[in-house]
Amino acid sequence: MSGWKRRKRGKRHRAARAPGRNRAAGLAAVAAAAAALCGACGDGARESAERGAEDLRAVATTGMVADVVRQIAGERMRVTGLMGPGVDPHLYKASAGDVRSLASADIIFYNGLHLEAAMGEVLEEMSGRSLTVPVADGIAPERRISSEYFVGSWDPHVWFDVELWASTTVAVEQALVRLDPDGEAGYRGRAVAYRDTLAKLEGWVRARVAELPEERRILVTAHDAFGYFGRAYGFEVVGLQGISTVTEAGTADVQRIAELVVDRKIPAIFVETSVSQRTIEAVQAAVRDRGEEVRIGGSLFSDAMGSAGTPEGTYPGMVRHNVNTIVDALLTGEDAE
Repeated sequence: MSGWKRRKRGKRHRAARAPGRNRAAGLAAVAAAAAALCGACGDGARESAERGAEDLRAVATTGMVADVVRQIAGERMRVTGLMGPGVDPHLYKASAGDVRSLASADIIFYNGLHLEAAMGEVLEEMSGRSLTVPVADGIAPERRISSEYFVGSWDPHVWFDVELWASTTVAVEQALVRLDPDGEAGYRGRAVAYRDTLAKLEGWVRARVAELPEERRILVTAHDAFGYFGRAYGFEVVGLQGISTVTEAGTADVQRIAELVVDRKIPAIFVETSVSQRTIEAVQAAVRDRGEEVRIGGSLFSDAMGSAGTPEGTYPGMVRHNVNTIVDALLTGEDAE
């Protein structure tokens, strides 16, 4: 985080919804941006014609990025994800084994927007050896959310807006075609199919959220990862820690959130699978000290997905789990777990 200037923490924000925007149409228009994004892929790709496509190797940092790559690469390429369930990408440092995997990869995909901050030097070094693709860097600045905590930086948690995350498929699709032109038809076909899956997921999220009255759409979490979710689906989002988990919550933050919970009669607050739950439990205790009760509404997948082989181990499954957990807990006030 060197070189970043901190702003005063503790803001609540209600992210503005995009007025009159047809998000389903936005998903359909994603493919039109493909050519513009291809130039961001970088150099250093190996010629796939020199060996069989089955020998090509892709490495992705987070589970969300790896899932997109697997959907579009299909069986044509081996895809390795570095960060498993419960891993915090803000703090993750590449192990010796990770460096070997990265060095042997034909193509590397990562989120970008400074999410993988502790891996920055390693990723920069690899950019001179392999084709490296920061999938979120192609999102236009006007569609990003500025960080409230660090001057001149962006909130990297773009996957919480399904329509926005769908735009990253373009960068993945174009990079795979560039690396392996012989597989172009398959890559493009799978990309189209996956964008259709995400368009349907977007519609489901909106329908599920519509069950929750607007006055109950207040989401309190361990760290401020849900800004894009709030902007897209009309939630007021309050995080104990900043956008990066490098910033730690203090006693004043706990008391501030507890006061908000009591004043707004918020029925549930949420822990995250990749962040310690002790600060959320501290908020719960502080609310109790004020003579009120608030439930832990469930555990959300924020910076990491679930285990492989489970529904939550895929991006659509992770989204469905989060939305169901949030809506059920805030709608009924009962523990969603």
